[in-house]
Amino acid sequence: MQRFRDQLDFLATEGYATPTMGELVAAPAKTWRGRTAVITFDDGYIDNLDACQELMKRGMRATWFIVSGSVGQSPLWPDDGRPAGRLLNVTELRDMQENGMEIGSHSVNHVRLPETDDERLMQELADSKTTLEDILGNAVSSFAYPYGAWDERCAHAVKQAGYAASCTTRTGWALRDKDPYRLRRLTVFNTDTLGSFARKLYFGSHDVRWGDIAAYALRRLRRV
Repeated sequence: MQRFRDQLDFLATEGYATPTMGELVAAPAKTWRGRTAVITFDDGYIDNLDACQELMKRGMRATWFIVSGSVGQSPLWPDDGRPAGRLLNVTELRDMQENGMEIGSHSVNHVRLPETDDERLMQELADSKTTLEDILGNAVSSFAYPYGAWDERCAHAVKQAGYAASCTTRTGWALRDKDPYRLRRLTVFNTDTLGSFARKLYFGSHDVRWGDIAAYALRRLRRV
């Protein structure tokens, strides 16, 4: 948690705005031309409350993508290396939203969407959206593909289900592809130092070891 606090303090010190994913996509050409970082969390585990508290202390916001079929209980999808513990419950999700956090969808059952048929695909998307909207009392507009697994059929289905945006796990700056249904993200690991975190933000890449940076600089010089 201390590394997370340090990362948030770095964002604050460097003047980063931290809108929700929904806000970024709704107005991509707004004032997000300055330093901007959208912070996202997938699944919605109970230990995320600690992260939420740290964000609130600094007046920052984030987007949480929730698996609606496991709200308030231990995950119902297969244990494939996922963390232990229950997911956030109804009261906790409502409190987070009241404090400026965005609650998005991560499907009903955390399945690999490209492997589902059309009917199951739409159920996973639409039913999750409906459940979360009933919990929160407002529209849910953001989605993240479970496991980062998606294809063009999935992206089209997300749009048809009424979402305004969806996140992949492809590496890079969110709006790089200028398509709200295949937004890129950067993964921050618990092993990331403050230096590697800063370099990821600067380069929009996970390849930020010093050897990678040197190779990047050499490629730029050759182009010049």
